[in-house]
Amino acid sequence: MDQAHSSSSFHTVGIVGVGLIGGSIGLALKKHGLANEVLGVGRSVANLETAIKHGLIDRITDLEQMACVADLIIVCAPVAQTQSIFAGILPHLKEHAIVIDVGSTKMDVIQAGKEAFGERIHQLIACHPIAGGAQHGASAAKGDLFEKKQVMICPMFENRPPDIDRIEQLWKALGAEVYKMSALEHDHIFAAVSHLPHLLSYALMLQVANAPDADKKFVHAGAGFRDFTRIAGSSPEMWTDICFANREALLKELDGYLAVVEQMKKAIQNTDAKLLEKMFQIASNSRNDWQG
Repeated sequence: MDQAHSSSSFHTVGIVGVGLIGGSIGLALKKHGLANEVLGVGRSVANLETAIKHGLIDRITDLEQMACVADLIIVCAPVAQTQSIFAGILPHLKEHAIVIDVGSTKMDVIQAGKEAFGERIHQLIACHPIAGGAQHGASAAKGDLFEKKQVMICPMFENRPPDIDRIEQLWKALGAEVYKMSALEHDHIFAAVSHLPHLLSYALMLQVANAPDADKKFVHAGAGFRDFTRIAGSSPEMWTDICFANREALLKELDGYLAVVEQMKKAIQNTDAKLLEKMFQIASNSRNDWQG
């Protein structure tokens, strides 16, 4: 095993939910020699068998058996299932094991962890890799998914610094750039730059799909429509959970977005070219500056 990676290595890793993210973690762990054995837990036997076939995990097991032997448990299930998974893990969790999650919301995960783990909450480290795609399931996994991607870690006061360092080194060994922030700041930021864009992408696709002439519109849709609606192909279950999990922050961002759209609508109604172009220019400059 690579000495540079030894501090981030785990003997046995259990992955709960072997989809795009979970499967890619398993594949990357095996690719970089960061785990002696990777166990998979999930609802779909067919998906888990696909994970074994593609080398994402070594063995299929259940939550109880996994928790008894795993040194690191990675929860990659929809966020609405987090608390029940934590509760199922706790009675069998090894004393020095670490549990991390990869959910897109963090306040709810930490709250679920505190309710489930109680005085053992220090064993949970909340994480969020900013990686993925519209496809889901084990067959979509990629061993290089996290390379040059951001991973957020939201430490709690109760966490042990050596455990946080170990998880940070693990993500870095997978090629990621690691950032640390509070769970509250995380949820505020990602309501704007992740959760709202997904909501809007679903909304536009739904609007066109429900139109009487939807077939013709889809025939003539070009790159702009394709790019805007790409993420509407993501998991409906996952994004429904995320919208409710980060409800307050998302509603605030949605109100802000609707206010901007209403201003644009009035500019068009009033044929106010000066105002509309000014709004477009500010948006264009911001986009180009962000792209570097």
